[in-house]
Order: sequence, then structure tokens, then C-alpha cells
Amino acid sequence: MGKKHIVDWETITNFAIDAFVGYGIPRADAEICADVLLASDKRGIESHGVNRFKPVYLDRIKAGIQQPVTNFEIIKETPTTAVIDGHHGMGQVIGYKSMELAIKKAKEYGMGMVVVRNSCHYGIAGYYTTMATKAGCIGMTGTNARPSVAPTLGVEGMFGTNPFTIGVPTDEDFDFNFDCATSITQNGKIEYYERIGEDVHPGTIIADDGSAVEGDSGVALKKIRNGTAALTTLGGIGEDLAGYKGYGFALAVEFFSSILQDGAYGKALDGKDENGNIRPYQLGHWFIAIDTDHFLGEDLARKKAGEITRSMRASKKMPGAERIYTAGEKEWDIWQERKDSGVPINESVQAEISAVRDELKLDYVFPWEK
Repeated sequence: MGKKHIVDWETITNFAIDAFVGYGIPRADAEICADVLLASDKRGIESHGVNRFKPVYLDRIKAGIQQPVTNFEIIKETPTTAVIDGHHGMGQVIGYKSMELAIKKAKEYGMGMVVVRNSCHYGIAGYYTTMATKAGCIGMTGTNARPSVAPTLGVEGMFGTNPFTIGVPTDEDFDFNFDCATSITQNGKIEYYERIGEDVHPGTIIADDGSAVEGDSGVALKKIRNGTAALTTLGGIGEDLAGYKGYGFALAVEFFSSILQDGAYGKALDGKDENGNIRPYQLGHWFIAIDTDHFLGEDLARKKAGEITRSMRASKKMPGAERIYTAGEKEWDIWQERKDSGVPINESVQAEISAVRDELKLDYVFPWEK
């Protein structure tokens, strides 16, 4: 893996913004993109942070399959709903504006839902539910993704890792924020394992002959990409550990991400046309905001949610366990550890960042170069 270096938040934030601007993204949008990107690292979700800065965003802009200038078009709108066409712009910008619109509708009418078609990777889903909880709303979001996950009892990647995410405001320092894929693991995590030299975790990938894929993460990733292996849904291979439950949740996200906005789904999201040429990913997202003040009030909702989460953490622990967590707590703990230091960057990403800096002729000196 090589040596990790810590880059302070101000430096990495300014660099990310400048690099996005250098690739043609308007500065206001670049600030949103950088904020979503680095929110991952602040929460310890390194699979979706600076690790993906170049290969997922900058390289796709350079390849012409993602537009740096985002055309956020409202196709249809009612007081509580909206349908958006993102025209293959920056997913973070589309996601931010969509949840912002859902919250605005919720504040006026109690609930708001916005659906999106023709978008790109929008970063961590939990960013958008955090927008909702900060506004005193319960927030939900999901997105479909390139097909890499097999249905239960299947071996072919038919749908994406399809996160199903919910945030609930509490009276604690951190809100409840449940952000996870409907597969056991996700492509970004396998990519991260490849970067740090960690093997595939048993039971997370199935080969096209029905056997479990183990060993080298880079080899496993290639098998997923060439269609000879697929990720498994929550519950794992087969039905014994209820893989069909993860399968059902994954399809629910696929439905929300496509049927309300006439969006692409499944195999159409593989980023290639019928001749094998690369094309935009055409992703769909959905965003829901529920305003607690339209019920019995934000203060009561936060207090009740806090009581529930504290009761979980105070319950009897299994032998050897030091504590019980609720969703969002570990991420809060990591932020407390990192907020005065910065983001840890591994060796392969260090080289990518230096290369982008040199390409754009930006004036930055990073810790690994001193």
C-alpha cells in the first residue's frame, strides 16, 4: 500500500475545487462537488472520497461521457414532486439541487419527492440525507448504478449496488444516518481493497459457475467488469441467509430510480453502447424529504429519535463487545479524530493528485513531496 500521508482539509478542499474548475466545472458547482467528495473522507468512507476523485469524475469528463456544466432541467413539477433530467452533468450538483428542492417542498407542504434521470455518480448517498436532517426533515435517497450485482440464485450482474439511505434528525451531536448498499459490498470498496492490497471478503462475490470468488481484489474486480462474476446482495449467495431480502430492496431502489422518471435501468447502465463504445451512465436517483414540523414538531421528533437510539446503545452487549453503535455514530467519531488533522491519502492516490496538479499547472505542494 505504501505510506499514507495526511493532507489538511483546507489544502485538499481548495485543490479539489481548483481541479474541478480546471476541468470546466463552474466554481459554485465545483464547491458542491468538492464538499460531497470530501464528506466521504470526513466520515471515514474512503471508498467514495479522494480515492475516486480522478477515475470516476475527472477521467469521465475527459472522456466526454460526463458534462462539467450541469443542465438541471425540471421536466415536470407539482407542489410536492418534481422530475429532473440531469443531462449527464455532475451527479453531486444534481443531487444537491434535487434534495434542496425536495426539502423546500417538504417545508411548504409536509413532504417532497424529486426523481432524476440521466445523471452520473452522485457520491455518498448519506450526504443528501444529512441535508434533510439538518433542515429538521427525515430524508431518504437512493440511486441505481452500473450492473454488477446478481439477483438471488443468479450469477449475472443485472443491477447496481443500489444504496437505500435514510436520515432521521435526533437531539444528539449526530443524526441517525443509515447509508449502505443493498449488496454486501460495493464496487468502490473492491476498488479500494485493490489499492491497499486487501483480499476479497469471502461470500461477497459469486462466479458465473456459482462458486464464491476469493483472493486478489484486483482479479475479482476484472471478473466483475468482464461479466464472469458478480457482487451478491445483502444476505449473500443463495437463500439460506435471506439473500432475497437484499434482492428485494435492490429492486425497490431500481424502481424508484427509473419508473417515475422514465429512466434507464439494469444493463442499460453499463456505460457502453451496443458496439462496445463508452457512453454516459444515465443513472437515476430519487430524493424524499418529510418535514417533522408538519407532524408534532421538530423538537419532539429529535427528542424521541434520540431516546430510541440511546436505548439501543444502552442494551445488553454480546461478550467481548465494547459498545453498540447506531447509524451515523462511527462516522461522527471518525470526524472528531480527523477534523483537526486532515484526510489520509494512500500512495496510488498521491500519484494521481500530483499528476492532476501538474496537468493543470496548479500551485500546490503536498506532504509526500516534502
